[in-house]
Amino acid sequence: METEHLTIDHDGLSFDVHLSGPARGPVAVLLHGFPVDSRCWDDVIPRLHDSGLRTVAIDQRGYSPGARPEGVDAYTLDKLTGDVLAILGHLNIAYSMVVGHDWGGIVAWHLAANNPDRFTSLVAVSTGHPSAMRDALMAGDQRDRSTYIKWFVEPDAEDRLTADGGASLRTFGVSAAEIEPLLEPGALTGPLNWYRANFTGDIATKLACPPVEIPTTMVWSDADDALGREQAELSGRYAYGDYRFSVIAGVDHWVPQNAAPAVASEVSLRSSLF
Repeated sequence: METEHLTIDHDGLSFDVHLSGPARGPVAVLLHGFPVDSRCWDDVIPRLHDSGLRTVAIDQRGYSPGARPEGVDAYTLDKLTGDVLAILGHLNIAYSMVVGHDWGGIVAWHLAANNPDRFTSLVAVSTGHPSAMRDALMAGDQRDRSTYIKWFVEPDAEDRLTADGGASLRTFGVSAAEIEPLLEPGALTGPLNWYRANFTGDIATKLACPPVEIPTTMVWSDADDALGREQAELSGRYAYGDYRFSVIAGVDHWVPQNAAPAVASEVSLRSSLF
């Protein structure tokens, strides 16, 4: 199906938004994580269209070339969630599913928890409820898994991650095609500012998120080095509506790219259950 590529202005910024699928289908908003943009959903989207869903894939703040504000404070969670709500308002979409991977999952949890009248259901991929992440960081191995964040927030993180053509990013499993746009001057600062804005100082307060009361699916892959099982399983404590926990075997952190059929199946199932 033909994709409509839009530029939507909000908060003095211009966001790249990709709209496609059946014109009258239920809408699924797709939110990418770090350090990739909405192209991470490329293999998922056609499968969602086949199941009757219309998709809105957003290149979020720091990723759209026209939406790279300066300053760490421009990347707090209220800004990130506000962008999604404003874009949906511009598109006259009153209700939708919200699907997020990695950082997009954190944004999706907050959107679902704080706007139950706007979202019909949530599918979080890899990233558990922020309160479950807090719990897992206090016990188990999640603290060790998250040590990379310490140097993501350092002032020289851009230089370290892009050195030698992005060699460090390749060790995280980011593909060469996904690394290429990040090598452009300034392209990585916005994405890293998500960490600097929300994973420094009083992290518990910055990430604080109410329980989610809309239907929710938590998708986790058991070969994920960054996000462990505990933070995924504990998410059920903070999902008060219909809840499903799904484990994808043998897949690393990059679930939308490497397990597109499974992700699409879970999103389609959640849509049909609503």
